[in-house]
Amino acid sequence: QLVESGGGLVQAGGSLRLACRASGRTFSNNAMGWFRRAPGKEREFVAGISLNGGRQSYANSVKGRFTISRDRVKNTMYLQMNNLEIEDTADYYCAAARGSLDSNDPSFYRSWGQGTQVTVSS
Repeated sequence: QLVESGGGLVQAGGSLRLACRASGRTFSNNAMGWFRRAPGKEREFVAGISLNGGRQSYANSVKGRFTISRDRVKNTMYLQMNNLEIEDTADYYCAAARGSLDSNDPSFYRSWGQGTQVTVSS
């Protein structure tokens, strides 16, 4: 089970930190990722992190602004989002991969959270 939190309304240029809490078993065995779906658009990859946290990957649109991390003690993955833009407005979903490596392909992931809404205003 994956549960996201931390979404909300923020002005452009502001910051938010999303969290995704997973069960211990899921968190200990799987890479994780963040995806988002903006109104009227397809779901898209945002960031991914390998099982051991040593590898992170980002969509070009968020590179340099977003940081993905994971805390093994808390079984929680984070997405620190800085310098938010209006185009970042979307529902954000965390996902657990099928193995130890992350991917930008949604089919690579077996479990999904319910999502948390992020709205960036001008």
